[in-house]
Amino acid sequence: MNPYAAPSNVYRESAVLTASPEQLVVMLYDGAMRFLRQAELAAGQEGWQQSGERLSRAEAILDELLATLNMDAGEVAVRLQAIYVFCRRTLIEARVERSAVKIGHVQRLLADLREAWAQVSVPATPAAALPA
Repeated sequence: MNPYAAPSNVYRESAVLTASPEQLVVMLYDGAMRFLRQAELAAGQEGWQQSGERLSRAEAILDELLATLNMDAGEVAVRLQAIYVFCRRTLIEARVERSAVKIGHVQRLLADLREAWAQVSVPATPAAALPA
């Protein structure tokens, strides 16, 4: 770690280095949704150049999610792959059609997936630790 880095960057780097694989996926979803919100806002204000830049960042995160899928995991991985490909295609359509609505659709879809991953990433509480 760089001792001269901004405190927020140090915190973020530490969080990434200590996160479980499931938590890293949640962080990727968070980043994608942040960029999609920014793209949607810029698109609504007719700032399609800025919107396109934010869409590119969200698409890069979707590419990372696609590249890191463990296809040996079976049906879940196949379905996630189909969803990610659908999201990529929808974002391309959003860019071509200049449709903030399509950006919002992808954002809502990823929000649902993020919640599912967030639930999976929570460590299970041992039964002995639960109150009687």
